[in-house]
Amino acid sequence: MMKNWSTKLKIELCVLLAIEFIVCLTPLGSIPIGPIVATISMVPVIITTLVLGLGAGLFMGFVFGLLSFIVWTFMTPNPAMAFLFTPFYSAGQFQGNFFSLVICFLPRILIPIFTYCAYMIFKNRLNDKIAMIIASVCGSLTNTIFVLFFIALFFGPQYEMLIGNSIINIIMATIFINGIPEAIFSAIVCPVISIILNKI
Repeated sequence: MMKNWSTKLKIELCVLLAIEFIVCLTPLGSIPIGPIVATISMVPVIITTLVLGLGAGLFMGFVFGLLSFIVWTFMTPNPAMAFLFTPFYSAGQFQGNFFSLVICFLPRILIPIFTYCAYMIFKNRLNDKIAMIIASVCGSLTNTIFVLFFIALFFGPQYEMLIGNSIINIIMATIFINGIPEAIFSAIVCPVISIILNKI
């Protein structure tokens, strides 16, 4: 796939990749918003999709998943939860497995797909900026919703035991506390940067 990309596209992708590495591997990827912390690692994936297209977005989504896997395997921010994202970690009787890789990679790869589809649907019905805002929200919520869905599907009972609450309550709380602020942040930042990059 990459051999058919222009040199210009490859350079732009490398710059966005560097940003993705920074937000995934450093504290700069976490933005305090009052009492909560919003992660912005999906932002370069969304921008890549809006500026460079679906193919580059899918590649960036895979890199996001790979970096998440590396972080949760070797630099885990929460050892009790690491088994959800890597098969090489366990929390007491809970052991990660193949489905940990599904949780770590698939939602990240779905981000550009939902972003691109939303953008293509709305850009001819609304103006370009509004379409980018809607696409950015869709991309951000895709990551949140699918991560939570796969955790509930593959590790629901274990997750409930660890958190001490029902899976439904956990999902709803996470969407409101993390998912919505992250989507708002993406809706503000991604279109602005994408428009600037498109002009350049």
